Amino acid sequence: MSRVASVEHDLRAAVTAEIVPPRAEYLTDQTEARGLTGRADAVALPRSAEEVAEVVAWCYERGVAVVPRGGGTGYAAGAVPLNGGVVLSLERLARVRSFDPLLWRMEVEAGVTTANVRRVAREGGLLFAPDPGAAEQSQIGGNIATNAGGPHAYKYGVTGAWVLGLEAVVAPGEVVRFGGPVRKDVAGYDLKHLLVGSEGTLGVITSSWLRLTPAPEAAWPVIGFFDGVRAGAAAIERVVGSGLPAAALEYVDSETMRYARATFPGEVPVGAFGVLAEADGSHDEAGRIRTDLLEVLGEDALALYAPETPQEIAALWRWRDGLALVIDAQRGGKASEDIAVPLDKVGEAIEASLEAGKRFGIPAASWGHAGDGNLHTTFLLAGDDERELALAPQLSEALFDIALRLGGTISGEHGVGFVKRNWLERQLGPRAFELHTAIKRAFDPQNLLNPGKKA
Repeated sequence: MSRVASVEHDLRAAVTAEIVPPRAEYLTDQTEARGLTGRADAVALPRSAEEVAEVVAWCYERGVAVVPRGGGTGYAAGAVPLNGGVVLSLERLARVRSFDPLLWRMEVEAGVTTANVRRVAREGGLLFAPDPGAAEQSQIGGNIATNAGGPHAYKYGVTGAWVLGLEAVVAPGEVVRFGGPVRKDVAGYDLKHLLVGSEGTLGVITSSWLRLTPAPEAAWPVIGFFDGVRAGAAAIERVVGSGLPAAALEYVDSETMRYARATFPGEVPVGAFGVLAEADGSHDEAGRIRTDLLEVLGEDALALYAPETPQEIAALWRWRDGLALVIDAQRGGKASEDIAVPLDKVGEAIEASLEAGKRFGIPAASWGHAGDGNLHTTFLLAGDDERELALAPQLSEALFDIALRLGGTISGEHGVGFVKRNWLERQLGPRAFELHTAIKRAFDPQNLLNPGKKA
């Protein structure tokens, strides 16, 4: 019997969770377009934390790797099984365990989608603010494991800022809890936030306590169009420097606008760089902030667009949310990263990343979360050109180099995964990387939890 068949057969006989063959949908994420496809010995589909613990215990006893998986929307191959092992898919851990709207909190299992978390909160008049992309597919466990962001992280913070407590399975197969339904907890080391952003390398998140906040009465986006990167970057700095509590602060460079201009729900000056901001709060507060944003952006804008009806506002956000799909469709392939730089370096980073595309002879476009200094520069690769697809690692590394040169980070929100693992020591430095590795060893002495990622 082959190893694959043996692992699948023996695991099925030993645990309660359903065990299935390693089908293609469990072996890839959004890096598939650059040729990254994994292989596994089996896929486990547990329905509870206890079933997760059974699988981890079986694997840990036999030296079999465990690769936790959420919705498969990642961009760093963090959930791709590299060298066999068991994919531990958390899609069936999909219960809302509790929802306490009067206490502004809920407990949800790892497989609940982002959209469902936000929907439940909204039905109670509350807001779960993190809004990373692919909300109908991405799962809260994966969002916590990567500390995902999104447009509204500018005001409200990334996913980890909303986590009160975690339930997780750690080696060699035990269910543990860090934190809980409390707003303050400084007892012991902050193990909860070690799990946040750990990408499945320290433990398998099975559920989380989330804090919520009252939903704003109104949210009004505005967008200003500027003559080039420098003018756009200056406008971003003016918004931040003004002290206005914008809920979101995004940028869309002129190349992205060129591709997406046809679907924009208004008029766009040719060659313009866009800066999108949103005002939210009570009706009066949001209205005041919106007026001030229009004034700040309007100092040297080529044009302003300020939708007012719910339909117009929804159309603008649909357009913004669809940018990645529009860009992805241009040539059939891409290399895209999520570097982040200090705010005063945003303009320089955008220009440098676009220049990197020119050096390689590859079209490039850039957009992202301007207020967080978070760039999503994307190189447009011909999907049927092996030479261009082979350039993807070099293009990504050019972005990592730009980020570190400007005092930034190789990942603002997607995580390190497999794609960026060789750059982590360069960013952290030798001693910090030693401590990082020591934490991994303490949690996972056999290096079986998502090996080859993050650490």
